[in-house]
Amino acid sequence: MFLDFFLLLRRHAIPVTIPEYLTLLAALRSAVGGVSIDTFYALSKTILIKHEQQLDLFDRLFQQYVADREKITMPVFLPDTPPDWFVQLFENSPYPDEQLLGNAGGDTELWNELRRQLAAPNEQTESKDQEQPATDAIGQWKQTVADDETQSDHQQGAMKVWEHRDYRNLDDTLELNTRNLKMALRQLRTLTRQGIGTQLDVNKTIDQTSRNAGILDIQMQPARQNRVKVLMLLDVGGSMDDHVELCSHLFAAARYQFQQLEFFYFHNCVYETLWRDNTRRRDRVSTYEVLNKYNRDYRVIFVGDASMSPLELTIARGSVEHYNEEAGLVWLERFRQQFPNLVWLNPTPVGHWRYSKSTQLIRDWSGNRMFPLTINGLEQAMKSLNNPKMVFDG
Repeated sequence: MFLDFFLLLRRHAIPVTIPEYLTLLAALRSAVGGVSIDTFYALSKTILIKHEQQLDLFDRLFQQYVADREKITMPVFLPDTPPDWFVQLFENSPYPDEQLLGNAGGDTELWNELRRQLAAPNEQTESKDQEQPATDAIGQWKQTVADDETQSDHQQGAMKVWEHRDYRNLDDTLELNTRNLKMALRQLRTLTRQGIGTQLDVNKTIDQTSRNAGILDIQMQPARQNRVKVLMLLDVGGSMDDHVELCSHLFAAARYQFQQLEFFYFHNCVYETLWRDNTRRRDRVSTYEVLNKYNRDYRVIFVGDASMSPLELTIARGSVEHYNEEAGLVWLERFRQQFPNLVWLNPTPVGHWRYSKSTQLIRDWSGNRMFPLTINGLEQAMKSLNNPKMVFDG
């Protein structure tokens, strides 16, 4: 029964391992006061989940699992030797530790441990009532669930724990909001100490005090500050109007996170001029001036849905707004030559990208360094800005 839950988590890319699953079974067997649905939920979340971004997905899968529990029967008798599907768990595992364990013959050892765990009687039930036949942890939990169903108030209270989805904002597949933008952008940091000393240096203070025979000698050091330089280019107008709120939050978080932030606006693609004002009518700046003013130390972040006529990218005079003497990809290539550390953030869902020819063109131009505006996507983009070899893995 619990094996189905373990496989459900694996199918949805939650990184749970077989040793963790065996630990869960052992914890359920030794649970003080019996195993209830609340206990199973708390134990499985504590043992199997290793990152807060997976909590919301776990709650949704647990809700699905509990809703279907009436259809789940007890596991059939397990054979003495590991079946093929169990061996393939190691061969296809994304975790190196599990692959090494399988190569060393550890899959057989874990299979025997799994059979022992499922066959072992529950010690609490046996000691509580010697006249009743012992039941394993799974059987006891099923009985507890059946008892809970007669107590509707308790059952409804327990269901609210995972149905409330308190960790919705931590899900790394959701679009960004003001609560998690700053944390995602912190992946791009270059912390250095410059200027006058304003913070106590504990280690040096202890060292100097010791050298002075116990006479206090306070040592100060400059504060650590994020010295990364960011150049942000934002697409405005047209189809980007649907993403104004999200891009506004992103821009506000970037201004908070990066002390050295420069920004400009464009429409669809960069051409001869950029704008400082998002009305696109004032403070026009020559694109050549931007390319020459900012050095290669700057990380460049393009923000746009990359949705336009492919002609705007591929031919001269293809722009819908003005007479452009050179194609959009020509200008984009100039940015890539000047700034090796650049990414493109796309607010549209990844599933829509393949239906847009212009999106594919820009994605190819960037070397697959176009990332979605989700928590996971933004974190990958920040890491890619520090390591140009990192590309989008979606």
